[in-house]
Amino acid sequence: MLLLILIALIITVDLGIKDMIEHTEDNAFPQKLDGCGGLVTIFKLHNPGLPFGCLAKYPQMVRELPLAVASAAAGLFLWLLPRKGNRLQKLGLALTVGGAASNLYDRFIRGYVVDYFNVRLGWLKKVIFNIADVCILAGSVIFLIGEMILMVHEERTTAILRKK
Repeated sequence: MLLLILIALIITVDLGIKDMIEHTEDNAFPQKLDGCGGLVTIFKLHNPGLPFGCLAKYPQMVRELPLAVASAAAGLFLWLLPRKGNRLQKLGLALTVGGAASNLYDRFIRGYVVDYFNVRLGWLKKVIFNIADVCILAGSVIFLIGEMILMVHEERTTAILRKK
């Protein structure tokens, strides 16, 4: 139940911020986020493509490819949800599904994804992204860590059984 709430929270917060950004005049951007010591800047960027504007010339593919990947993630999440264990995988998939749902809303309703913040640190200075993007990336990493832990555990169990 908590993971379903997390998905809803990600969608609600990200779409709420995107709505605020969209209803703010373009000339108000960029602006430094208060309380961050100039580390975070808010932008208003309409990205018609995948990350970094990739495939922007192919709008149908830009909608259908993320929809297919998000559907697979959601299906796997719903399949794992009632099963015991796999906590990291479930958390990772919840983050991924929440972020993907928010960006899919943008792609299908707005025709572009609203990206709005930039961290003035290292290579991140060149990237403008949104909370959904962060959730998708973090969720994918968490899922993969969970899978690696599971693989190591299974290999150890198999090795122990072979010794007997």
